[in-house]
This record gives sequence, C-alpha cells and structure tokens, in this order.
Amino acid sequence: MFVRKQAGAALLAATAMVCGAVPQAAAVSGYFDSLAKPTVAADGSGTYRTVQAAVDAVPAGNAGRVTITIAPGSYREIVRIPANKPYITLQGLGSSAAQTVIVNNHYAGQYGTFNSATAFVDGHDFVATNLTISNDFDENPNVTGHQAVALHLNADRAVLRNVRLLGDQDTFLVNTATRAYVAGSYVEGTVDFIFGGGTIVFDSCDIYEKRSTGGPITAASTDAAKTYGFLFYKSRISGGSSAGTTTLGRPWRPNAQVLYRESTLSSVIKTAQPWTDMSGNSWKNARFFEYRNNGSGAGSNANRPQYTDAQATNYTPQRYLAGSDGWNPVS
Repeated sequence: MFVRKQAGAALLAATAMVCGAVPQAAAVSGYFDSLAKPTVAADGSGTYRTVQAAVDAVPAGNAGRVTITIAPGSYREIVRIPANKPYITLQGLGSSAAQTVIVNNHYAGQYGTFNSATAFVDGHDFVATNLTISNDFDENPNVTGHQAVALHLNADRAVLRNVRLLGDQDTFLVNTATRAYVAGSYVEGTVDFIFGGGTIVFDSCDIYEKRSTGGPITAASTDAAKTYGFLFYKSRISGGSSAGTTTLGRPWRPNAQVLYRESTLSSVIKTAQPWTDMSGNSWKNARFFEYRNNGSGAGSNANRPQYTDAQATNYTPQRYLAGSDGWNPVS
C-alpha cells in the first residue's frame, strides 16, 4: 500500500507539471479513488499510524467503499466515523480478531455514558471485520459512573463480521438510527451490555456474561412505532456466572423488543424468570419473546413468552433488517 501511495504521488506531480497545479481537494479525492485499501500500522510501516488518521483522510461525502486495513497491534485511541463519511470498512489484518485491537478506557463518570465509547460510528453502510473494539475501564467500586461503552453504533445498514466487542457495563450501544447485522462475532459484558433503541440481528454470535454474579444482558429502548429491536438468532448465550444468575434482558423503555430465536442458552440463564423490570418499566409490557431455544437455560413457562410457528415467520433476520429499502446482508 505504501508503494502505491508513492506511485500515486508521483503521478499527481507529473500531472501538475504538464497540466498545471492540482487542487488539494482533487488530489485527496484522486488518492482515495486509486488507493482502495489505506493501511494503518502503529509502527509506521503503513500509510497511517492511527485508525483515526485514516478516517480523517477519507473525503467527506465519499460515494464508494473505502477499506481501511489495520495491521495487528493495539491502537489506544478514540475513533469517530461521522455521518458524512459513509461506506467505510475497518478490516483487521491479523490471523484472528484478537490480534487487532482498538481500545480506550473512557467511562460515564467522566464523559457520560453515550460519550464514553472507544468507537463512534455514524456513517451509513459501515463494515467492520476481523478486529476487536474494547473499553478496558475497570469497574472500580470506588468510582461512580461505571458505564463504559466500547462501540457506539448509530448507523444504518452496518455490518460486523468476526468482531469482538469487549467491556463491562454498557459494552455495545445500538443507538436509534442503527440497522445492523452482526455475524460470527463475540460480545461480552456485565450489565445491560447490549442496549439502545436501534434494530440489530446477532447471527451465530457468542454473547458472554462475564460477571460472576450474573446480570441482565440487554436493555432495549425500542420505540413503540418500531416493529423490530434486537434479534439473537442461532447464537450462543453463556457466561462465567453461577447457574441461574443471568437474565436475558430488561426494558430500558416500556416498549422494548427483544427476541432470542433458535439459540443455545447455557445454565447461567435464570430459567424460572429470565426477564426483569427496569426503571418502572415492566418486562410483561415489553415485547420480550423466545422461539425454539435449546440448552440447559432454555424453557417455557408463564414468565417466558414464546412465539408460535406462525408468528415466528414475521421475525426472521431478513424481516428485521429489510426496512423500506429491502436491505438483506444475510449471507
């Protein structure tokens, strides 16, 4: 990639000699048109040393896919992909997602929950693959405001594949504008670690409750006018907590919508009562359902509403994500 950058610079210089000076904006735009995969490497061997520097170099209003490849390593920074920079892909170059880590330790007590994220993504059609986004803030009991977001996603048509999202409380904020597909990925946390008002499908993912005493996995705030919130599809729900200590979720807002479908629930799930209330919102009034789950944490009783086969046909990954434009990222 570095060689192509030099070649591109030489070509621009030659063009300037023949045709006159090339405006700076045109030079930047032309550079990204010709360089499909700008590389980030902390040791300086790539085009940029930080992920944010590569994002900053993408022209505002870009109309095509820009793939930013990231060499293995740890990148302690805050990454912001604004709404005027769509079609950005962050791709780790390691042999596994664990080898490329974007990390920071901001937390709610200092920044507020929504502003504590390691990565903020607002640009639509965002893709992340083969990397980790982490918030490594330590839940010290002497510190107030333990919420610490790893990824704050507020982007339409976002896709995450083979991504690890690491944190404690409030790891993954699925904000209201989000419509996202997460496949073959891993999310961990302690309390409400998948939360927000957006629409998202977790397909064949691992969801891990890391606190020994358990806690609620989700805190959805789905608007009443929105049919779809969170879907966990053919995923695996487990943890390091004792048996029967973890709940599937609680309603951050009254009309929260969450479905666990055809997933494997381990013994950490509180089988008799897997849903709980939150801030005066009753789980019974929320749209909390299960469908054909399995494993030692699965079950059916009065506290575990189940979809019928007929109802389930309207709650597939494709239905969740179709929207008004028919988007279907499901492979």
